[in-house]
Amino acid sequence: MDEMDLMKKLSDVPSPSPEAYDRARGALQAAMTEPEATVVRPKRWFSWTKAGIATLGAAAVAAAVVMGTTGGDVPAAPAPAPEAAPQVVESPLVKLASELKAAPQTGDSSLVITTKPAPDGGKYVAYTVYTDKGQTYVGDSVQTLAACAARNDDQSGEHNAKSMAAARLAANGDVEKAKFEMTTVSGNALGLDMSPAEADKAWKEAYERNAEMFRKIGKEVPPFKPRPTGKDLENRINNHLWFNTTFTLFQAAANAEVRSGVLKLLAAMPDVTIGKSVVEGQQVLTLTADPAIVGGDGSQVLTINADNGLPISSEVVPNKDSATPSKPSIVTYQSSRVNLADVIAGKI
Repeated sequence: MDEMDLMKKLSDVPSPSPEAYDRARGALQAAMTEPEATVVRPKRWFSWTKAGIATLGAAAVAAAVVMGTTGGDVPAAPAPAPEAAPQVVESPLVKLASELKAAPQTGDSSLVITTKPAPDGGKYVAYTVYTDKGQTYVGDSVQTLAACAARNDDQSGEHNAKSMAAARLAANGDVEKAKFEMTTVSGNALGLDMSPAEADKAWKEAYERNAEMFRKIGKEVPPFKPRPTGKDLENRINNHLWFNTTFTLFQAAANAEVRSGVLKLLAAMPDVTIGKSVVEGQQVLTLTADPAIVGGDGSQVLTINADNGLPISSEVVPNKDSATPSKPSIVTYQSSRVNLADVIAGKI
């Protein structure tokens, strides 16, 4: 089932926030083409499951991941914490992250304007302002964004706070701890760094919470399946790291510290291939997430500016080997530094 079909099936749920739509979309996304050149990747490490969602409607999407995508009767082994992996100096992301961390920045907030396909086939524009103090304001126009900021309707929530903190942790040097924090911002249902009994309990509790969400919206509850193990577990760990990290970038791209941390985390992912290209005359880096870590029905490519790391687009293309290929789509981003006072005044 592709993202649009899934959102239609949740039509009785109140429209998700821009944050929730991004995460629901992300959990089912795929991407562009193979990059032109590869970069040496770091040592493989264990990572986590499909992206969870903040709002009720989008949470149902994440619930399906926990309840309906694992198979087999093999007893679950404990989920290990991420292994220590040396930072890879060959990666252009590491060099770029260091330059960003040292660069001065103006303004007091990060503005990201996102244009994405809407369920009705049109376009949906979302405005997100993330202040350097941690507040998040959202809107679907300059006017609604200004109104949200003026009444201090902070949309950050626990997920935002944790993901931003994890990015900052990576920016300031502790990439290994930041990996764990970023993969578990929506909870630790897979039981990273737990005993087998504790991990099974966490998995069961997550299933029960998600089952209740399905019941509340009148949807059939998927059958319970055992906690994943082996390669399935590894792919799910990588899945959560990828989507939580890129989500953080899409919320606060113009914050240099957050962006630096995001780039360091992406540089440490073994199933993300880095390529170089030129888009409309500018040098770019393409970060391609393997289909195995984004659901299997497609690949996802994040294109960023090679000079400053700002996101340009996130693109989806079907996986020709999948029985249910994703539909192609593209999301574009415009990021800039702003002052909150100007946002409130509608001057952006």
